[in-house]
Amino acid sequence: MIFPVRLLVFASLAALVPGSADAQRRDERRDVFEAMRTGKLLPVREIENRVLPSMQGAQYLGFDFDSGSGIYTLKFLRNGNVIWVEVDGHSGQIIGRSGR
Repeated sequence: MIFPVRLLVFASLAALVPGSADAQRRDERRDVFEAMRTGKLLPVREIENRVLPSMQGAQYLGFDFDSGSGIYTLKFLRNGNVIWVEVDGHSGQIIGRSGR
């Protein structure tokens, strides 16, 4: 019986401590914003404008961004198949594609 009480106390205390993950996400967002502002990283709208015309007949589902590598992954759906297109956020070049 004492174990659940200790677990509850520790969980409550952990919720009060500011998370380092939140601070890391803020730092990443700041770094990405600065890279876009200085022209080192292309904005997602420019990436989309380059890729979407080549994806005729596919529904655009959205994108993910890896701030560590600067790679955008655009997701599409065509005929029930998911297609991922990886784009270098620095150059705008397509560097990978999976799916049909």
